[in-house]
Amino acid sequence: MIVLGLTGSIGMGKSTAAAMLRRLGVPLFDADAVVHRLLARGGAAVSRVEAAFPGVRDEMGGIDRQRLGPLVFGHPEALRRLEGILHPMVRAAERRFVARARAGREKLIVLDIPLLYETRGTGRCDFVLVVSAPARLQRERVMRRRGMSAQRFAEILRAQLPDSEKRRRADFVVLTALSKAATFRRLRAIVNELRYGNRPRRRGLARRRR
Repeated sequence: MIVLGLTGSIGMGKSTAAAMLRRLGVPLFDADAVVHRLLARGGAAVSRVEAAFPGVRDEMGGIDRQRLGPLVFGHPEALRRLEGILHPMVRAAERRFVARARAGREKLIVLDIPLLYETRGTGRCDFVLVVSAPARLQRERVMRRRGMSAQRFAEILRAQLPDSEKRRRADFVVLTALSKAATFRRLRAIVNELRYGNRPRRRGLARRRR
């Protein structure tokens, strides 16, 4: 079974790429979706996050990410405290996903992890696919998000490995500035290569651009 890591900086089109990979029938683990469940009402992380950051629980009983964000972005110690709560839970969910995929004899799976490089998660992947776009388009996309500000965007970027370095390290780079149809064709070509082509070389030995 081949494990493909999917990552990219904020606003680069990773969510769109993930949806397309699902359309192509590739089992995909969504780390962000797991975090949302952990922080939602009844989520396993709610009580611990509330204890670490009092006042961030919302009226429904979950964690209000709009309240939590300013407490951790730009505050490395607080961010590490939050990651210390969430990351082990996300990793446990990921291990269960991988085990199910192996039991089902899947040929290819995707781990969609926004901070794959930052959390040193590439060792769990055979190959890494990075989605990328020009900085101008990235900024336009991000600034359209509800609750986003220039300051918060800058803080998020500082916490992430630069896009240029992600592209340098990746086995596959998919540019999302073109049409969605073009992005889908490129992803389909990568999936077909990994599923049906000759067995690929190990991650890092070949730098492919799609």
